[in-house]
Amino acid sequence: MPELPEVETIRRDLAKKIIGAEIVSVEVKDKKLGEAKNFARFLVGNKIADVERIGKLLILKISKKYLLIHLKMTGQLVFEDREELIAGGHEFAEGGILEEIGGKLPNKYTRFILIFSGDKKLFFNDTRRFGYVKMVDKKELGGIKNKYGIEPLQANFTLANLKKILSGRKVPVKSILMDQQKISGIGNIYASEILFAAHVKPTRLANSLTSEEIAEIFQESKAILKNAIKHRGTTFSDYVDTSGKKGNFSKLLQVYEREGEKCPVCGGVIKNMKIAGRSTYFCQKCQK
Repeated sequence: MPELPEVETIRRDLAKKIIGAEIVSVEVKDKKLGEAKNFARFLVGNKIADVERIGKLLILKISKKYLLIHLKMTGQLVFEDREELIAGGHEFAEGGILEEIGGKLPNKYTRFILIFSGDKKLFFNDTRRFGYVKMVDKKELGGIKNKYGIEPLQANFTLANLKKILSGRKVPVKSILMDQQKISGIGNIYASEILFAAHVKPTRLANSLTSEEIAEIFQESKAILKNAIKHRGTTFSDYVDTSGKKGNFSKLLQVYEREGEKCPVCGGVIKNMKIAGRSTYFCQKCQK
């Protein structure tokens, strides 16, 4: 699943393409998302005013409504105009962009299409239908935002707030870092990298952390996510940004998916364990 750096990369690139673009029609290929006429009522004839994000959720501001797009595990956004085809989110296969998105658009994976003036289109593709597109008003959006925890790149992510979240909790610290209702935007990849950089073992219970260790987690959370955005996110088998380019932060990963390799700091062997059903990578010597 794309995490904060990947979704932020998509947001920035997409904003350059669609802010100010007028929506001329809507096509809903998957009735699970709702009826096309309900989307069209609020979208057609309006322009994209802004492209925002909270955690891993993309928010397209349109007049007095907001179009929410969550890629989840297998979603992908594809922008098409007369000159280019660019994709962000998840690949479907090895090869060129057309092969990666499942063939000529729309295809069997296409669930939703926004059509803009000038014959520009934004496709939402999703192989396993985990992601969603949803229309909400300002009040509904406020309720959704309230369900998200503090975000490492926002002003409310302070050392004091992080201490409050971790204080007294008998839960592995990695689980809390990935809990979107506590801290939004961090997923499996970056939780592993943050804890390695902070020298904290992922299984450590939150209430066992010292003030110094929490301060390290606080600093590394901000630093690693900022650096990941700078490098356009992390690429494995399934991520490309909205320019069709794969993120290159993967070259900077220290422990994630490096089981059995040497630790870049101490030379020990990187281990892998399951926490809350997710693969967790760490160095037994460096992380205490």
